Amino acid sequence: MLTPSSSSHAPHTPHAAPAPQRHRRITVQGGTMLLLFVLLAMVPVYARVQAEPFYVILFARVLIFAIAALSLDLILGVAGLVSFGHALYLGIGAYAAGILAQHGIDNGWVHVGVAVGMCAAVGLVTGLVSLRTAGIAFIMITLAFAQMGYFLAVSLKDYGGDDGLPLAAASRFGSLSLADPVTLYCVALAMLALLLLLGRRMLKARFGMTLAGIRMNPRRMRALGVATLHYTLAAYVSAAVLCGLAGVLLANLTQFVSPSTLSWTTSGELIVMVVIGGLGTFAGPVLGALAMVLVEEGLKAATEHWMVYMGPLIVVVVLVSKRGLIGVLQELDARRARGATRTRPADGAHR
Repeated sequence: MLTPSSSSHAPHTPHAAPAPQRHRRITVQGGTMLLLFVLLAMVPVYARVQAEPFYVILFARVLIFAIAALSLDLILGVAGLVSFGHALYLGIGAYAAGILAQHGIDNGWVHVGVAVGMCAAVGLVTGLVSLRTAGIAFIMITLAFAQMGYFLAVSLKDYGGDDGLPLAAASRFGSLSLADPVTLYCVALAMLALLLLLGRRMLKARFGMTLAGIRMNPRRMRALGVATLHYTLAAYVSAAVLCGLAGVLLANLTQFVSPSTLSWTTSGELIVMVVIGGLGTFAGPVLGALAMVLVEEGLKAATEHWMVYMGPLIVVVVLVSKRGLIGVLQELDARRARGATRTRPADGAHR
């Protein structure tokens, strides 16, 4: 007896409708940083319309110090290494451009190549010594190396000594010259944007995750077989190179190279930028540099005793948000996420 196939009587079941894709909502932090970069990109246009070239110089300084602070955050925020001598590499980059220009070499690629090579070499040597210590010892050793660089710059009488060295020629990259403030500004903005994108990917990559693990528990990471010195040294040298690039830009911006660039006070300012912006985020140091430079310029215009007011302001920011300015944006994102979680079941019940 033949029986009809079960398929002929099987009810037709339509294909399940694909689940609606959730659109990623832009976060407060992401939206703020995007808006910030749009405004920064408009600075040259605004300065031209208002006939105020000073704005280009001012915000170019913000961008350069943001690059330097971002490089410090790689070892301070991500790896947990408090370096009090990071200005050493800012000075090496500046003097690389200044000394080469003094000898008639204005090729920007040569300036960058020498700055990168010197910073990498010095960072490798000093890192091999200082990274074998920790805590206060590491802070003091990095400070000592920076002070050695400072006094070496002071002793270079042929290159200005304590008085500093005027930049004889700006760095040229083919037809582009960093003597033009707008060109310098665009280069600094593009470099900062690129570093932020790379830094975001690095935090989620194996290298960044390993550095985070070393920061939280270096003993356990060594027990797991991780060569912690290799990772921290790579981060240290990378931070030195990035800061050296900021030094080349700084020399072209100020058209002057000074030993004060290598001083411990400059290192302290970079640490403050990272702390008030937010440790370990890369976006935080950008906000910290912006706030630090703009507030400093505003207070200088208001009073000659601006340092009296600057200190308490820094303390207030740290007390209000221990995670810095970026922590305020992250808290807003967290509140927004909690609000969305509470309203979601109610939406489902109405359906």
